[in-house]
Amino acid sequence: MAGAESSPLIQSRADLIEAMAKGAKPRAQWRVGTEHEKHVYRKAPLRTVQYEGEDGIHALLEGIRARTGWTYFYDGDNPIGLRNDMTAGGISLEPGGQFELSGGPQETLHGTAQELDAHLADCHAVGAPLNIHFLSLGVTPIWAVNDLKRMPKSRYGIMTPYMDKVGTLGTSMMYRSATVQANLDFDSEADMVKKMRVSLALQPIVTALFANSPFVDGKPSGYLTFRSHIWLDTDRARTGMLPFAFENGFGFERYADHALDVPMYFVIRNKRYINAAGESFRAFLEGKLPQLPGEKPTIKDWEDHLSTLFPEVRLKQFLEMRGADMGDRDHVIALAAIWVGLLYDADVLDAAWQLVRDWTDAERDALRNDVPRSALATPFRKGTVLDVAREVLALARTGLARRGLGEESYLAVLEHTVATGKTPAERWLDLYNGEWGGDLNRIFDAAEI
Repeated sequence: MAGAESSPLIQSRADLIEAMAKGAKPRAQWRVGTEHEKHVYRKAPLRTVQYEGEDGIHALLEGIRARTGWTYFYDGDNPIGLRNDMTAGGISLEPGGQFELSGGPQETLHGTAQELDAHLADCHAVGAPLNIHFLSLGVTPIWAVNDLKRMPKSRYGIMTPYMDKVGTLGTSMMYRSATVQANLDFDSEADMVKKMRVSLALQPIVTALFANSPFVDGKPSGYLTFRSHIWLDTDRARTGMLPFAFENGFGFERYADHALDVPMYFVIRNKRYINAAGESFRAFLEGKLPQLPGEKPTIKDWEDHLSTLFPEVRLKQFLEMRGADMGDRDHVIALAAIWVGLLYDADVLDAAWQLVRDWTDAERDALRNDVPRSALATPFRKGTVLDVAREVLALARTGLARRGLGEESYLAVLEHTVATGKTPAERWLDLYNGEWGGDLNRIFDAAEI
Protein backbone atom coordinates (compact mmCIF):
# COMPACT_ATOMS: atom_id res chain seq x y z
CA MET A 1 0.00 0.00 0.00
CA ALA A 2 1.41 3.35 -0.99
CA GLY A 3 2.42 5.68 1.81
CA ALA A 4 1.69 9.36 2.15
CA GLU A 5 5.11 10.24 0.82
CA SER A 6 4.29 8.79 -2.61
CA SER A 7 0.82 10.36 -2.76
CA PRO A 8 0.28 13.63 -4.68
CA LEU A 9 0.19 16.86 -2.71
CA ILE A 10 -3.19 18.50 -2.23
CA GLN A 11 -3.35 21.33 -4.73
CA SER A 12 -6.84 22.75 -4.20
CA ARG A 13 -10.21 22.31 -2.52
CA ALA A 14 -11.17 20.20 -5.51
CA ASP A 15 -8.69 17.56 -4.33
CA LEU A 16 -10.40 17.43 -0.93
CA ILE A 17 -13.76 16.87 -2.59
CA GLU A 18 -12.46 14.37 -5.14
CA ALA A 19 -11.18 12.12 -2.35
CA MET A 20 -14.84 11.33 -1.62
CA ALA A 21 -16.52 12.00 -4.97
CA LYS A 22 -14.32 9.50 -6.83
CA GLY A 23 -16.14 6.73 -4.97
CA ALA A 24 -19.29 7.26 -7.06
CA LYS A 25 -20.06 4.29 -9.30
CA PRO A 26 -22.95 3.13 -11.47
CA ARG A 27 -25.69 1.03 -9.90
CA ALA A 28 -24.44 -2.15 -11.59
CA GLN A 29 -21.22 -1.81 -9.59
CA TRP A 30 -22.82 -1.23 -6.19
CA ARG A 31 -21.65 -3.65 -3.51
CA VAL A 32 -21.99 -4.11 0.22
CA GLY A 33 -19.08 -4.47 2.61
CA THR A 34 -19.50 -5.71 6.17
CA GLU A 35 -17.10 -5.11 9.04
CA HIS A 36 -17.48 -6.64 12.46
CA GLU A 37 -15.47 -6.74 15.67
CA LYS A 38 -15.36 -9.68 18.10
CA HIS A 39 -14.07 -9.55 21.67
CA VAL A 40 -11.42 -12.18 22.35
CA TYR A 41 -11.15 -14.07 25.63
CA ARG A 42 -9.98 -17.27 27.27
CA LYS A 43 -11.98 -19.84 29.22
CA ALA A 44 -11.28 -21.90 32.35
CA PRO A 45 -10.72 -19.42 33.87
CA LEU A 46 -12.18 -16.45 32.06
CA ARG A 47 -9.49 -13.92 31.25
CA THR A 48 -8.30 -11.50 28.59
CA VAL A 49 -5.83 -12.27 25.80
CA GLN A 50 -2.47 -10.61 25.22
CA TYR A 51 -0.80 -9.97 21.86
CA GLU A 52 2.49 -11.71 22.55
CA GLY A 53 3.40 -15.35 23.07
CA GLU A 54 2.65 -18.76 21.65
CA ASP A 55 -1.04 -18.48 22.54
CA GLY A 56 -1.54 -14.76 21.98
CA ILE A 57 -3.29 -12.75 19.31
CA HIS A 58 -0.11 -12.64 17.22
CA ALA A 59 -0.25 -16.45 17.17
CA LEU A 60 -3.90 -16.26 16.13
CA LEU A 61 -2.98 -13.99 13.23
CA GLU A 62 -0.16 -16.31 12.22
CA GLY A 63 -2.43 -19.34 12.23
CA ILE A 64 -5.00 -17.61 10.05
CA ARG A 65 -2.25 -16.36 7.74
CA ALA A 66 -0.99 -19.91 7.29
CA ARG A 67 -4.53 -21.22 6.75
CA THR A 68 -5.66 -18.57 4.26
CA GLY A 69 -2.52 -17.36 2.50
CA TRP A 70 -3.40 -13.76 3.35
CA THR A 71 -0.49 -11.36 3.81
CA TYR A 72 0.60 -9.47 6.90
CA PHE A 73 0.64 -5.74 7.31
CA TYR A 74 2.75 -4.23 10.05
CA ASP A 75 3.14 -1.47 12.56
CA GLY A 76 6.89 -1.26 12.93
CA ASP A 77 8.01 -4.86 13.39
CA ASN A 78 4.66 -6.12 14.67
CA PRO A 79 2.10 -7.82 12.42
CA ILE A 80 -1.16 -6.06 13.26
CA GLY A 81 -3.44 -7.46 10.57
CA LEU A 82 -3.89 -9.51 7.44
CA ARG A 83 -4.83 -8.43 3.93
CA ASN A 84 -6.78 -10.56 1.48
CA ASP A 85 -5.32 -9.38 -1.80
CA MET A 86 -8.05 -11.17 -3.78
CA THR A 87 -11.04 -9.35 -2.26
CA ALA A 88 -9.58 -6.16 -0.72
CA GLY A 89 -10.79 -7.43 2.65
CA GLY A 90 -8.76 -8.36 5.66
CA ILE A 91 -8.36 -8.62 9.42
CA SER A 92 -7.27 -5.88 11.77
CA LEU A 93 -6.87 -5.46 15.52
CA GLU A 94 -8.78 -2.91 17.55
CA PRO A 95 -7.13 -1.40 20.65
CA GLY A 96 -8.27 -3.98 23.20
CA GLY A 97 -7.66 -6.94 20.92
CA GLN A 98 -11.08 -6.91 19.28
CA PHE A 99 -10.62 -9.06 16.20
CA GLU A 100 -12.10 -7.31 13.18
CA LEU A 101 -13.00 -8.68 9.78
CA SER A 102 -13.17 -5.96 7.14
CA GLY A 103 -15.09 -7.83 4.53
CA GLY A 104 -14.55 -7.42 0.82
CA PRO A 105 -17.22 -5.85 -1.41
CA GLN A 106 -19.99 -8.40 -2.04
CA GLU A 107 -22.54 -8.40 -4.85
CA THR A 108 -25.19 -10.08 -2.70
CA LEU A 109 -25.98 -10.76 0.93
CA HIS A 110 -25.45 -14.44 0.19
CA GLY A 111 -21.85 -13.51 -0.51
CA THR A 112 -21.73 -11.67 2.81
CA ALA A 113 -22.99 -14.78 4.60
CA GLN A 114 -20.46 -17.04 2.87
CA GLU A 115 -17.61 -14.67 3.67
CA LEU A 116 -18.63 -14.49 7.33
CA ASP A 117 -18.97 -18.25 7.68
CA ALA A 118 -15.55 -18.84 6.14
CA HIS A 119 -14.00 -16.28 8.49
CA LEU A 120 -15.62 -17.77 11.58
CA ALA A 121 -14.42 -21.22 10.51
CA ASP A 122 -10.87 -19.84 10.32
CA CYS A 123 -11.20 -18.20 13.73
CA HIS A 124 -12.47 -21.38 15.38
CA ALA A 125 -9.98 -23.71 13.71
CA VAL A 126 -7.02 -21.57 14.74
CA GLY A 127 -8.38 -20.11 17.97
CA ALA A 128 -9.55 -23.31 19.69
CA PRO A 129 -6.07 -24.85 20.19
CA LEU A 130 -4.90 -21.48 21.56
CA ASN A 131 -7.85 -21.26 23.99
CA ILE A 132 -8.96 -18.08 22.21
CA HIS A 133 -12.71 -17.58 21.95
CA PHE A 134 -14.84 -14.85 20.42
CA LEU A 135 -17.71 -12.93 22.02
CA SER A 136 -20.52 -11.26 20.10
CA LEU A 137 -21.60 -8.37 22.35
CA GLY A 138 -21.39 -4.61 21.92
CA VAL A 139 -19.31 -4.15 25.09
CA THR A 140 -17.21 -6.53 27.17
CA PRO A 141 -19.53 -7.42 30.07
CA ILE A 142 -17.03 -7.85 32.91
CA TRP A 143 -13.68 -6.28 32.07
CA ALA A 144 -12.71 -2.67 32.66
CA VAL A 145 -10.53 -0.74 30.25
CA ASN A 146 -7.43 -1.36 32.37
CA ASP A 147 -8.03 -5.12 32.30
CA LEU A 148 -7.64 -5.27 28.52
CA LYS A 149 -4.32 -5.59 26.75
CA ARG A 150 -3.40 -2.82 24.31
CA MET A 151 -2.47 -3.99 20.85
CA PRO A 152 0.90 -2.75 19.47
CA LYS A 153 -0.49 -0.17 17.04
CA SER A 154 1.12 3.26 17.23
CA ARG A 155 -2.10 5.16 16.54
CA TYR A 156 -3.61 3.75 19.73
CA GLY A 157 -0.76 5.12 21.77
CA ILE A 158 -1.60 8.54 20.33
CA MET A 159 -5.37 8.24 20.66
CA THR A 160 -5.55 6.89 24.21
CA PRO A 161 -4.26 9.96 26.11
CA TYR A 162 -6.07 12.29 23.70
CA MET A 163 -9.40 10.57 24.46
CA ASP A 164 -9.06 11.49 28.11
CA LYS A 165 -8.89 15.16 27.10
CA VAL A 166 -12.05 15.23 24.97
CA GLY A 167 -14.52 12.99 26.80
CA THR A 168 -15.01 10.50 29.61
CA LEU A 169 -15.77 7.33 27.64
CA GLY A 170 -13.37 7.45 24.71
CA THR A 171 -11.12 4.75 26.08
CA SER A 172 -14.17 2.54 26.66
CA MET A 173 -14.98 3.01 22.98
CA MET A 174 -11.47 2.01 22.01
CA TYR A 175 -10.83 -0.91 24.32
CA ARG A 176 -14.11 -2.54 25.26
CA SER A 177 -16.68 -1.85 22.57
CA ALA A 178 -17.44 -3.79 19.39
CA THR A 179 -19.63 -2.97 16.42
CA VAL A 180 -20.88 -4.33 13.15
CA GLN A 181 -20.82 -1.91 10.23
CA ALA A 182 -22.15 -1.94 6.67
CA ASN A 183 -20.55 0.02 3.83
CA LEU A 184 -22.64 1.01 0.82
CA ASP A 185 -22.13 2.81 -2.49
CA PHE A 186 -23.65 5.84 -4.22
CA ASP A 187 -23.77 6.82 -7.88
CA SER A 188 -23.61 10.62 -7.62
CA GLU A 189 -23.46 13.50 -5.20
CA ALA A 190 -27.26 13.76 -5.15
CA ASP A 191 -27.56 10.03 -4.43
CA MET A 192 -24.99 10.32 -1.65
CA VAL A 193 -26.92 13.20 -0.09
CA LYS A 194 -30.23 11.34 -0.04
CA LYS A 195 -28.62 8.18 1.35
CA MET A 196 -26.69 10.16 3.94
CA ARG A 197 -29.82 11.91 5.18
CA VAL A 198 -31.96 8.76 5.32
CA SER A 199 -29.28 6.70 7.03
CA LEU A 200 -28.41 9.40 9.56
CA ALA A 201 -32.05 9.83 10.53
CA LEU A 202 -32.64 6.09 10.81
CA GLN A 203 -29.37 5.23 12.53
CA PRO A 204 -30.90 5.44 16.05
CA ILE A 205 -33.73 3.15 14.93
CA VAL A 206 -31.17 0.57 13.80
CA THR A 207 -29.19 1.13 17.00
CA ALA A 208 -32.32 0.20 18.94
CA LEU A 209 -32.96 -2.94 16.88
CA PHE A 210 -29.39 -4.14 17.46
CA ALA A 211 -29.15 -3.20 21.16
CA ASN A 212 -26.84 -5.87 22.57
CA SER A 213 -24.69 -4.42 25.36
CA PRO A 214 -26.68 -4.23 28.61
CA PHE A 215 -23.82 -5.18 30.94
CA VAL A 216 -20.68 -3.36 31.98
CA ASP A 217 -18.25 -3.92 34.87
CA GLY A 218 -19.94 -7.18 35.77
CA LYS A 219 -23.51 -5.96 36.17
CA PRO A 220 -26.44 -4.41 34.31
CA SER A 221 -25.47 -0.92 33.21
CA GLY A 222 -28.93 0.62 33.07
CA TYR A 223 -28.56 0.84 29.29
CA LEU A 224 -29.63 -1.61 26.62
CA THR A 225 -26.82 -0.47 24.35
CA PHE A 226 -24.00 0.80 26.51
CA ARG A 227 -21.87 0.90 23.36
CA SER A 228 -24.13 3.57 21.91
CA HIS A 229 -24.07 5.47 25.21
CA ILE A 230 -20.27 5.45 25.06
CA TRP A 231 -20.39 7.39 21.80
CA LEU A 232 -22.31 10.22 23.47
CA ASP A 233 -19.21 11.19 25.45
CA THR A 234 -16.26 10.11 23.36
CA ASP A 235 -15.22 13.15 21.32
CA ARG A 236 -18.00 15.51 20.31
CA ALA A 237 -15.89 17.20 17.64
CA ARG A 238 -15.81 14.02 15.53
CA THR A 239 -19.04 12.19 16.48
CA GLY A 240 -22.76 12.76 16.22
CA MET A 241 -25.69 13.14 13.85
CA LEU A 242 -24.22 15.77 11.46
CA PRO A 243 -27.16 18.23 11.43
CA PHE A 244 -25.52 20.18 8.57
CA ALA A 245 -26.21 17.19 6.31
CA PHE A 246 -29.88 18.19 6.33
CA GLU A 247 -29.22 21.80 5.33
CA ASN A 248 -29.73 23.11 1.81
CA GLY A 249 -26.58 22.82 -0.27
CA PHE A 250 -25.11 19.84 1.56
CA GLY A 251 -22.71 17.78 -0.51
CA PHE A 252 -19.12 16.65 -0.71
CA GLU A 253 -17.74 20.15 -0.19
CA ARG A 254 -19.73 20.75 2.98
CA TYR A 255 -18.58 17.43 4.42
CA ALA A 256 -14.99 18.36 3.54
CA ASP A 257 -15.38 21.65 5.42
CA HIS A 258 -16.65 19.74 8.43
CA ALA A 259 -13.71 17.34 8.25
CA LEU A 260 -11.25 20.23 8.08
CA ASP A 261 -12.59 21.46 11.41
CA VAL A 262 -12.16 18.11 13.14
CA PRO A 263 -8.85 18.00 15.05
CA MET A 264 -6.20 15.65 13.72
CA TYR A 265 -4.82 12.53 15.39
CA PHE A 266 -1.66 11.72 13.48
CA VAL A 267 0.38 11.92 10.28
CA ILE A 268 2.15 8.87 8.85
CA ARG A 269 5.68 9.30 7.52
CA ASN A 270 8.12 6.50 6.67
CA LYS A 271 5.53 4.03 8.04
CA ARG A 272 5.69 5.74 11.42
CA TYR A 273 2.89 7.60 13.20
CA ILE A 274 3.65 11.19 14.15
CA ASN A 275 1.50 12.48 17.00
CA ALA A 276 -0.54 15.45 15.77
CA ALA A 277 -3.43 15.04 18.21
CA GLY A 278 -5.52 18.20 18.43
CA GLU A 279 -3.78 19.95 15.55
CA SER A 280 -5.62 21.60 12.64
CA PHE A 281 -5.68 20.11 9.16
CA ARG A 282 -6.30 23.66 7.88
CA ALA A 283 -2.94 24.65 9.37
CA PHE A 284 -1.40 21.59 7.70
CA LEU A 285 -2.71 22.81 4.34
CA GLU A 286 -0.83 26.06 4.94
CA GLY A 287 2.40 24.27 5.83
CA LYS A 288 2.00 25.24 9.48
CA LEU A 289 1.67 21.87 11.20
CA PRO A 290 4.11 22.14 14.13
CA GLN A 291 5.20 18.53 13.80
CA LEU A 292 6.11 18.96 10.08
CA PRO A 293 6.97 22.63 9.66
CA GLY A 294 6.83 23.79 6.07
CA GLU A 295 5.46 20.48 4.83
CA LYS A 296 2.03 20.29 3.17
CA PRO A 297 -0.35 17.34 3.14
CA THR A 298 -0.87 14.72 0.48
CA ILE A 299 -4.10 13.14 -0.71
CA LYS A 300 -3.25 10.12 1.45
CA ASP A 301 -2.91 12.36 4.51
CA TRP A 302 -6.43 13.67 3.84
CA GLU A 303 -7.83 10.17 3.36
CA ASP A 304 -6.21 9.12 6.64
CA HIS A 305 -7.78 12.11 8.35
CA LEU A 306 -11.24 11.28 6.95
CA SER A 307 -10.90 7.83 8.53
CA THR A 308 -10.55 9.41 12.00
CA LEU A 309 -14.02 10.98 11.93
CA PHE A 310 -16.61 8.94 13.84
CA PRO A 311 -20.11 10.24 13.04
CA GLU A 312 -23.11 7.92 13.03
CA VAL A 313 -22.70 7.72 9.24
CA ARG A 314 -19.23 8.34 7.82
CA LEU A 315 -18.53 9.49 4.28
CA LYS A 316 -15.39 8.32 2.50
CA GLN A 317 -15.59 6.82 -0.99
CA PHE A 318 -18.70 5.03 0.26
CA LEU A 319 -21.08 5.47 3.19
CA GLU A 320 -20.40 3.65 6.46
CA MET A 321 -23.34 2.73 8.72
CA ARG A 322 -21.88 2.91 12.24
CA GLY A 323 -24.81 2.61 14.65
CA ALA A 324 -25.07 -1.08 15.59
CA ASP A 325 -23.78 -3.23 18.44
CA MET A 326 -21.97 -6.39 17.47
CA GLY A 327 -24.25 -9.42 17.59
CA ASP A 328 -24.42 -13.05 16.61
CA ARG A 329 -23.92 -14.38 13.09
CA ASP A 330 -27.47 -13.66 11.99
CA HIS A 331 -27.32 -10.09 13.27
CA VAL A 332 -24.06 -9.41 11.44
CA ILE A 333 -25.71 -10.35 8.14
CA ALA A 334 -28.95 -8.57 9.11
CA LEU A 335 -27.12 -5.28 9.53
CA ALA A 336 -26.00 -5.43 5.91
CA ALA A 337 -29.45 -6.63 4.87
CA ILE A 338 -31.45 -3.81 6.40
CA TRP A 339 -29.28 -1.13 4.80
CA VAL A 340 -29.15 -2.79 1.38
CA GLY A 341 -32.92 -3.09 1.49
CA LEU A 342 -33.39 0.55 2.43
CA LEU A 343 -30.78 2.23 0.26
CA TYR A 344 -30.34 0.20 -2.92
CA ASP A 345 -33.88 0.39 -4.34
CA ALA A 346 -34.82 3.86 -5.62
CA ASP A 347 -38.51 3.62 -4.69
CA VAL A 348 -37.78 2.32 -1.21
CA LEU A 349 -35.15 5.01 -0.68
CA ASP A 350 -37.73 7.61 -1.67
CA ALA A 351 -40.26 6.09 0.73
CA ALA A 352 -37.68 6.08 3.54
CA TRP A 353 -36.95 9.74 2.84
CA GLN A 354 -40.67 10.53 3.04
CA LEU A 355 -40.72 8.81 6.44
CA VAL A 356 -37.92 10.93 7.92
CA ARG A 357 -37.89 14.17 5.93
CA ASP A 358 -39.85 16.23 8.47
CA TRP A 359 -37.92 14.98 11.51
CA THR A 360 -36.22 17.91 13.20
CA ASP A 361 -32.63 18.23 14.39
CA ALA A 362 -33.97 18.15 17.97
CA GLU A 363 -35.92 14.95 17.32
CA ARG A 364 -32.96 13.22 15.72
CA ASP A 365 -30.70 14.21 18.60
CA ALA A 366 -33.29 13.10 21.15
CA LEU A 367 -33.47 9.70 19.50
CA ARG A 368 -29.70 9.32 19.58
CA ASN A 369 -29.55 10.42 23.23
CA ASP A 370 -32.47 8.30 24.49
CA VAL A 371 -32.18 5.06 22.50
CA PRO A 372 -29.11 3.77 24.40
CA ARG A 373 -31.20 3.43 27.56
CA SER A 374 -34.63 2.42 26.27
CA ALA A 375 -34.06 1.15 22.70
CA LEU A 376 -37.36 0.22 21.05
CA ALA A 377 -39.41 1.60 23.95
CA THR A 378 -38.05 5.11 23.37
CA PRO A 379 -40.97 7.52 22.89
CA PHE A 380 -41.16 9.18 19.48
CA ARG A 381 -43.95 11.52 18.43
CA LYS A 382 -47.25 9.70 19.07
CA GLY A 383 -45.67 6.28 19.50
CA THR A 384 -42.32 4.64 20.11
CA VAL A 385 -39.20 3.66 18.21
CA LEU A 386 -40.74 0.20 17.89
CA ASP A 387 -43.46 1.67 15.67
CA VAL A 388 -40.86 3.28 13.42
CA ALA A 389 -38.76 0.11 13.38
CA ARG A 390 -41.75 -1.85 12.14
CA GLU A 391 -42.16 0.54 9.20
CA VAL A 392 -38.45 0.54 8.47
CA LEU A 393 -38.24 -3.25 8.38
CA ALA A 394 -41.21 -3.45 6.05
CA LEU A 395 -39.47 -1.05 3.67
CA ALA A 396 -36.22 -3.00 3.86
CA ARG A 397 -38.03 -6.26 3.11
CA THR A 398 -39.63 -4.65 0.06
CA GLY A 399 -36.27 -3.38 -1.14
CA LEU A 400 -34.67 -6.80 -0.80
CA ALA A 401 -37.61 -8.60 -2.43
CA ARG A 402 -37.35 -6.32 -5.45
CA ARG A 403 -33.75 -7.45 -5.95
CA GLY A 404 -35.15 -10.92 -6.62
CA LEU A 405 -32.28 -12.75 -4.93
CA GLY A 406 -34.04 -14.32 -1.95
CA GLU A 407 -32.20 -12.11 0.52
CA GLU A 408 -35.28 -11.20 2.60
CA SER A 409 -34.68 -14.12 4.95
CA TYR A 410 -31.70 -12.31 6.45
CA LEU A 411 -34.13 -9.86 8.11
CA ALA A 412 -35.78 -12.65 10.13
CA VAL A 413 -33.86 -11.97 13.35
CA LEU A 414 -34.90 -8.31 13.26
CA GLU A 415 -38.50 -9.18 12.47
CA HIS A 416 -38.47 -11.46 15.52
CA THR A 417 -37.24 -8.56 17.63
CA VAL A 418 -40.04 -6.33 16.36
CA ALA A 419 -42.67 -9.05 16.79
CA THR A 420 -41.66 -9.67 20.42
CA GLY A 421 -40.74 -6.08 21.24
CA LYS A 422 -37.56 -7.36 22.91
CA THR A 423 -34.05 -6.54 21.79
CA PRO A 424 -31.15 -8.95 22.23
CA ALA A 425 -30.12 -6.89 25.28
CA GLU A 426 -33.48 -7.45 26.95
CA ARG A 427 -33.31 -11.17 26.27
CA TRP A 428 -29.90 -11.27 27.97
CA LEU A 429 -31.31 -9.38 30.96
CA ASP A 430 -34.16 -11.88 31.22
CA LEU A 431 -31.63 -14.71 31.41
CA TYR A 432 -29.44 -12.85 33.89
CA ASN A 433 -32.35 -12.07 36.20
CA GLY A 434 -33.92 -15.51 35.76
CA GLU A 435 -32.25 -18.73 34.73
CA TRP A 436 -28.70 -17.50 35.35
CA GLY A 437 -29.43 -16.24 38.86
CA GLY A 438 -27.18 -13.21 38.37
CA ASP A 439 -24.20 -15.25 37.13
CA LEU A 440 -22.97 -13.04 34.29
CA ASN A 441 -20.12 -15.39 33.43
CA ARG A 442 -22.67 -17.61 31.70
CA ILE A 443 -22.95 -15.07 28.89
CA PHE A 444 -19.50 -16.07 27.64
CA ASP A 445 -20.86 -19.42 26.53
CA ALA A 446 -24.23 -18.10 25.41
CA ALA A 447 -22.84 -15.23 23.31
CA GLU A 448 -19.81 -17.02 21.89
CA ILE A 449 -19.73 -16.65 18.12
